Amino acid sequence: PDLNVLSELGSRIEAVVRDIPGTLSAYSERVTGGNYLNLTIRRDQIARYGLRVSEVQDVIMSAIGGMNVTYTVEGLERYPVSLRYNRELRDDIERLKRVLVATPMGAQVPLMQLADFSIEKGPAGIKSENSRRTAWIYVDLKGVDIGSYVKMAKEVVDREIDLPAGYTIIWSGQFEYMEKARKTLNVIVPVTLMVIFLLLYIHFRNATEATIVMASLPFALVGGVWLIYLLDYNISVAVMVGFIALAGLAAETGVVMLVYLDEVFKKRSNQGMMNTNEDLQAAIMEGAVERVRPKLMTVATTLIGLLPVMWGTETGSQVMKRIAAPMVGGLVSSAVLTLVIIPAVYFIWKRWQLRSRFLTEPRISVEIEDVRDEGD
Repeated sequence: PDLNVLSELGSRIEAVVRDIPGTLSAYSERVTGGNYLNLTIRRDQIARYGLRVSEVQDVIMSAIGGMNVTYTVEGLERYPVSLRYNRELRDDIERLKRVLVATPMGAQVPLMQLADFSIEKGPAGIKSENSRRTAWIYVDLKGVDIGSYVKMAKEVVDREIDLPAGYTIIWSGQFEYMEKARKTLNVIVPVTLMVIFLLLYIHFRNATEATIVMASLPFALVGGVWLIYLLDYNISVAVMVGFIALAGLAAETGVVMLVYLDEVFKKRSNQGMMNTNEDLQAAIMEGAVERVRPKLMTVATTLIGLLPVMWGTETGSQVMKRIAAPMVGGLVSSAVLTLVIIPAVYFIWKRWQLRSRFLTEPRISVEIEDVRDEGD
């Protein structure tokens, strides 16, 4: 509630924040740095000349401050007309003191005889939010992401600044927008993963294969993390959007691999050629190795479409680069994952299925006995 306390707190926080690593500049608004000219009407003097307080105030408002006297209409536009003395007649206090006030008797009395002039310090402007007065401290950053900086700054300010009762600190600006976006992403990311899993289950009609693809997604994100690190990008909303898109692309490449593996496995099973681990390994080699070209084409077409974004310099390219970077790096690691790890996981799963089938299938034992006589 007290502007002087707000100004003092702003100056102290400015000094504390300026020493935090990553601060490019810090500036606290000078809440009480304005100069105000106060005119106190002397009632005993205006009574001598038969003036009323309102008459003196009208002169102050119109001659010095300016008053709207009419409006002018120019076509469809309407402009107010303000009346006051020219600047050269009111540009300093001595000139203002000589502003004349007309009395009922026709005399012209200088304003200095009717009012006392004084200059006082006051707020240059009063800002408020939620019916509470506020003071802003503007901070520019360099070489650090907003989330990490605000977390560190909160700890320093809480340790160094003791707030009086009734005063609070709110971190706003880009950090506030980032927090809102983070809350939205906390909902979007799980929903996206659930939708991907549901679509995979509808396609494969098998929860195990859908789980294999979903379990491979974290490994596919490794390439995106490394490229973000090499490009020195901070984690932002654009980067998170890129990782969400990467999850869909990684699931796509995993689906392509599993479709070919299932196709060869079913073909050999129908031909009765799936009885040993060697048969399973040969089927996986056929499905994974002999069809590398369509898998790489799936990855290459997406990469070819994204690479021009990484070299763009036009308006909006900074945001688009941060969206495309996770996908470019993640597709490379996803290709390696699809060609190497998924076939190995598929082999382990199918080997366990074959072993379970051999253990549960009924077996027929035939014992042949030689019943011929020794003499025959």
